[in-house]
Amino acid sequence: MSAESGADGRDASRTGRLEKVRIARALTTAIAGLPPDEVPDALCRACVNLLPEVSGLSASIALPELGTSILLFASDEVASLLAEAQFTFGEGPCVQAFRLGHPVFATDLTRGLYTRRWPFFTAEAVQAGAEAVFSLPLAHPAGALGTLDLYRESANGKSTRLLGAAAPLVAEVLALMVGALGDSSADLSEDAMWPGAKRNAVDIHLATRMIMTQMGVNAQQALLVLRARAFAQDQTCTEVAREIVNRTVDITYE
Repeated sequence: MSAESGADGRDASRTGRLEKVRIARALTTAIAGLPPDEVPDALCRACVNLLPEVSGLSASIALPELGTSILLFASDEVASLLAEAQFTFGEGPCVQAFRLGHPVFATDLTRGLYTRRWPFFTAEAVQAGAEAVFSLPLAHPAGALGTLDLYRESANGKSTRLLGAAAPLVAEVLALMVGALGDSSADLSEDAMWPGAKRNAVDIHLATRMIMTQMGVNAQQALLVLRARAFAQDQTCTEVAREIVNRTVDITYE
């Protein structure tokens, strides 16, 4: 390796470290002194400011024991819909990114490649106005904690290149902050979650257990029942779970 290429590598490494410090400072400053229930929205706004190339974004926390995730924050209705659609259908870039442990960039959802890979999610995303979706795992030593998911209203190769530099650093710092709420394991206990995410997780857990008891199925089968109901009624899994917990619907008679 030449001296010039070595110097270029050191400069790039230093630039990356400085950028990570800048991102960490922006995120920690955004939540300084805030009560727990205000932290997700503050983090969301900070991430949006750090990633101006995207149209919107969301972050989700995984529930590995159920094979699903819950929404931590979303910048807008489209970002929320994209996240919930992936939880409901069990397919999409965030599902794949979490399973594989590396970023998944769906650069143009109107292409046949993606419509064949994720038919239900792709149809929902394009109808909602998102032509490109990017998902990055929130990496943790014991496994991904969840995902940071970004979308653009239109496919654009230039924005993808820009995301390649900034988005992984934002996801890395965000993962450290989310991981700090839990213990050394990959699973986040209820006490480690922010209030909104905790409420959603509790509803999913309770609804799943109720379906298991009433229908005599295991946890994975119960989640499939929950997803099927959500899909059929054009609702999110969280909405259906809350109805089951509140006993406003009896899913065993569906």
